[in-house]
Order: sequence, then C-alpha cells, then structure tokens
Amino acid sequence: MNIIPEITRQSITNLINNNERADGRAVDEYRDIVIETNLVSKAEGSARVKLGNTQIIVGAKPQIGEPFPDTPNVGVLMTNSEMLPIADPKFEPGPPSESSVELARVVDRCVRESEMVDLEKLCIEEGKKVWMIFIDLHIIDYDGNLFDAAMFAVMAALMNTKLPIAEYKNDEIIIDEDATMDLPLKDKATMSTFVKIGDKMILDPSLDEESILDARLSIGITESGNICAMQKGGDGPLSKEDILSAVKTTYSKKDELLKYLK
Repeated sequence: MNIIPEITRQSITNLINNNERADGRAVDEYRDIVIETNLVSKAEGSARVKLGNTQIIVGAKPQIGEPFPDTPNVGVLMTNSEMLPIADPKFEPGPPSESSVELARVVDRCVRESEMVDLEKLCIEEGKKVWMIFIDLHIIDYDGNLFDAAMFAVMAALMNTKLPIAEYKNDEIIIDEDATMDLPLKDKATMSTFVKIGDKMILDPSLDEESILDARLSIGITESGNICAMQKGGDGPLSKEDILSAVKTTYSKKDELLKYLK
C-alpha cells in the first residue's frame, strides 16, 4: 500500500476517534451548502449546488412522449449522470462508470419512491401522450458526498421547472408557448450520507474521508417524514446500531436541510 494514503488514514481515523475532523466539523455536521437556480437557459428547470467543494449542476428537460403501456395515465421520469473529467482525474470520458450509474439510480429511486412529482398530472391524454421529464446530473467538482449534493440539486431544479401548457385535440398536440405551469410537486426530499470509519458514523464525508471508509450509507427522507431510499456502499459491514444512529441523524437534519430549498 502507498505510504501517503496510510498516513492519511491514520491521521483521519485518530481525529474521528476523538470526535474531531480535519476541517473542524462535528461528526454530524454538513459542510457549507449553496444553491442557485435557473442557470441553464436551455433547460426548463436547473440548479447548481455546492456542498463544500463538491459542485453539481442539474438540468430538468421536459419532452412530450408516449406513456408506458402498464401506466397509460402516468408521466415519465428518467435520470442520468455525467462525471466530467474536469471534476476529478479519476473520471474518464466515455460510457458511464459504475459510480455514475449508481449515483443516477439512487437519486432516481429517491425521487420516485418519495412520490414528490405528481406523475398523473403529467398525463396529457391517457394512453397517448404524457410529459417525460429528463433529469441530467453534471458533476463539475468532486470533493466527496455526491449523493447528497445531487439530491439537493435535483430537488432545487424540479422546484423551478416550468412546463408549457399542452392539450391533445384531434389527434394532435397543441402547445401554448406563452403559458406555463409549475411542475406538479406533492412533497420534497433530501438525502443524508454517512460513512463508517472505525467505530464512528460520519455525516457528509469529504473526499479524504470517503477514500478510507469501511462502509457508506445514504438515506433519502421526505419532508413528510417517510424514508424513501437507502443505499449501502463499501465492503465493510454496518451494525443495527450504525443504521439506527444514521436514521436518527437523518430525521434530525431533515428540517435544517429543507430550509435551503425554501
């Protein structure tokens, strides 16, 4: 093993064992969060989120298409992520990596299972035409904890997404470009990610902390208080106490995080 990562591991672990962190945060404290919206002119909804030095831009692009046969009166959501090489030397151009696919799937699951978007209101004509919302994540700076930053950005982008008014008449779609409506939302959701280092569960890991994690746990929670997603990462195990501790902290941080979205 390279000696530099081993020194880093020992230094970070020793701090955490004393309930301290290299950047001065408490073990259950987030880095600074900054959210900006309406940044992408070609997207009907967009947001940029900075979580510490991690930075993500999200665009939401609606398009009219056909519903799935088993859900003829329900709109469609699709989530993709792109880890740009400028964000981290390990990110490479080409097909999505496993990390990129995992990020998109976890965020997509949180959006779907929270039922934050009223998909039935995205139906234009049952069985024929619905709104399809494409959510694109672009990672432009990576310094740990992409999951929480991405969920923040997606939530902020969806909250400012506008849809043109569309009607289905005489087998044609008529779009009123001068009239728009807000994307119909029923709830909000945030995500809290923890890593286990030694015997401690650490909230909002930095890149250095992620590099030495034993295990990772991301928890999605709605504004109404329902856990809507969980994702375990890393090779190490998590005990029942680890998970319950993380869930308790997720609940305690929910309202604090939602304030950023208001």
